[in-house]
Amino acid sequence: MQKQKVIYSWLALIFLAGLLFAAPAFAGEPVVWDVNSRAELLKGEARGVSVNDSGVLTLAPALTQLFNTEQAYVWSTAIDSAGNIYLGTGHDGKLFRVTPDGKGSLLYKASELDVTALAVANDGTIFAATSPDGKVYRVTADGKAEVYFDPADKYIWSLAILNDGSLAVGTGDNGKLYRVRAAGAKPESSLLISTNQTHVISLAVNKQGDLIAGTDPGGLVLRISPDGKAFGLYDAPLREIHALAPAADGSIYALALSDAAATTRATGPSGTTTSVSEAATTAAAALTGVSEETSATQPAQPSVPARSRNDLSNVRSAVFHILPDGVTDIVWSSTSVTGFAVTAARGGVLIGTSDKGRIYFVTNDGRDTLLLQSTEGQISSLIARGADVLAASSNQGKLFRFGQAAVNEGSYESPVRDTKLVASWGRIWWRGSGPVELQTRSGNSERPDTTWSDWSASYTDARGAQISSPKARFIQWRALLRAIGDARGEPSLDDVSIAYLPRNVAPEVLAISVLPPGVALQQQIQVPVDPNIESAGLDASMFGVIAQAPPRRLYQRGARALQWQAEDRNGDTLEYAVYYRSLNETTFRLLKEHVRETFFTVDGASLADGRYVFKVVASDALDNPPGFSLTGERLSEPVDVDNTPPVVRFAGQPQIAGDHVRANFDVEDATGRIKRADVSIDGSAWHEAFPDDGIADSQRERYSLDLLILGAGEHTISVRAFDNSNNVGSASVTIRR
Repeated sequence: MQKQKVIYSWLALIFLAGLLFAAPAFAGEPVVWDVNSRAELLKGEARGVSVNDSGVLTLAPALTQLFNTEQAYVWSTAIDSAGNIYLGTGHDGKLFRVTPDGKGSLLYKASELDVTALAVANDGTIFAATSPDGKVYRVTADGKAEVYFDPADKYIWSLAILNDGSLAVGTGDNGKLYRVRAAGAKPESSLLISTNQTHVISLAVNKQGDLIAGTDPGGLVLRISPDGKAFGLYDAPLREIHALAPAADGSIYALALSDAAATTRATGPSGTTTSVSEAATTAAAALTGVSEETSATQPAQPSVPARSRNDLSNVRSAVFHILPDGVTDIVWSSTSVTGFAVTAARGGVLIGTSDKGRIYFVTNDGRDTLLLQSTEGQISSLIARGADVLAASSNQGKLFRFGQAAVNEGSYESPVRDTKLVASWGRIWWRGSGPVELQTRSGNSERPDTTWSDWSASYTDARGAQISSPKARFIQWRALLRAIGDARGEPSLDDVSIAYLPRNVAPEVLAISVLPPGVALQQQIQVPVDPNIESAGLDASMFGVIAQAPPRRLYQRGARALQWQAEDRNGDTLEYAVYYRSLNETTFRLLKEHVRETFFTVDGASLADGRYVFKVVASDALDNPPGFSLTGERLSEPVDVDNTPPVVRFAGQPQIAGDHVRANFDVEDATGRIKRADVSIDGSAWHEAFPDDGIADSQRERYSLDLLILGAGEHTISVRAFDNSNNVGSASVTIRR
């Protein structure tokens, strides 16, 4: 939508509109849909395809499914020294183990609903925290479990193994951090610190052996000493530090969520925190998709100023990089994507999101690449294992693996383009390298379904090919990228264009309004458009919208001014013709044609008194070839034209009685009705007079005046009367006292 601001005086000043994704075109010319930006590409579906920071499609790392828990959610993960992966799930409270070769099995089932945190000790002991009202279980390799720690806290959110082998436990609703040591047959627990926060959401141990904690709702990143002394590393402007990822260089990546995105817990009407199962249900509603943009079928919008990643207003999530010297950088933020998992990678960080289960790679200087898109709704955890990365998903709860090797074949489905009208398709062309093929399909429903056409045969000529899909309102393209390994190199795609011509539809005159009699409209001075723009074949909207000043109103005796609203769904330039006929006639007569404005003033004096109907006909002939133009029209409501003034007659000679004079006069109008009468004595100011029946509302009115006139000699009584068309009639009489 183009925005404009108009300041009215003698001139209407211009400004300001951005360019659309679709290449500007004059109405009647083809529209070109360009998909050449990263933001536009992220609206589509990337299967085996990456989208880098400059909007280039390439083959993605191969994503392999290792294990399906057949649970809805994977809340927690951990890895042991042998490479076994442990998955804590909800809402059946199950703990799974997946061996390095991808064989998974149920290790333990807790009595609580969710396994919210996991940690593996140096000796291979697995610690599993459950919620709500949960416990920390110590689980052996053969699946036997015992309660290791049972705090009074409602939630257990995080676990970490300290360098001395003790277990750190982060809890909520009271934001406490405990340390639990194995001491003989019975573990010893102690309160390490009370954070003055509601929840200790995340825990990690950095390269130096420091315990790092992330909190909610203050968004604090704390470094905790062995004696329980807390030092604030960072106070994030967002609510929750959802995940922490120590890097090899001693720095820490902290993933933070805003109030809108912090769905791991939910607050009830009373202000108390609900159970984690209820919170998980709330989170599940968000799993399948907060996309980078809104609807894929929305029309292209004017470009807006680029948002800095350092601008945290209205963001849903952000990743902070806390360096060893205490400096903190914002490496990534998004107003629409919710991140749920982070892990350090060479030169940057991997972020797992609820944006179609996507994984992004972000460099430390903020360059953002969509690395891959999974088949599930959310990536809830990421673990680095050698050269591989293990990704746990939710909805469904699965475990995936990917590494450096790319897939041999990938596809990308564009967002759906809504042409607004049934369109004829032109050619499709693109830029890229290597073996790339494109296909199209079309339909008349907003989302592709069985009523759409099948995918077309492949287009292989990047210079352009005629689209073979049938005419329709919606269109979509698909790119197929294949790795052949020959001299043509790896495939890439960075710009796709489709030309189409929407069906011409008739313009529509939406409404006609008629101004009061005597009010005329006059064109104001407009800001001129550079004539070189049109001669160069360019669309003037590329240079900003010209704000059209509304017409100026002025008085013109007998004028009847028409104003109308009209639209053309093709965006054609319209011109108008104005016709009239008497109410009792059948044939319209032309008043004026080739009118560019949306108003016209009728000179009422050129028409006989009576009732008329006006017709406005809109034509798009200016922007369409002969034989292809269309028209639309609308009739006005009946309009009275009255140029005859009312007749004023005194009824006999005024009667004098002392200082008082009684005078009677009649007012009659042939066409309209009387609306007002005034009286003046000896040229003094006019004063309104009321008719004998109390209200002036008919074609004939009688007025009886009782006037106070002082002084002897001649006096003149003048009266005037107005009809509803503002015609005025008058009369006067002279008396002697």
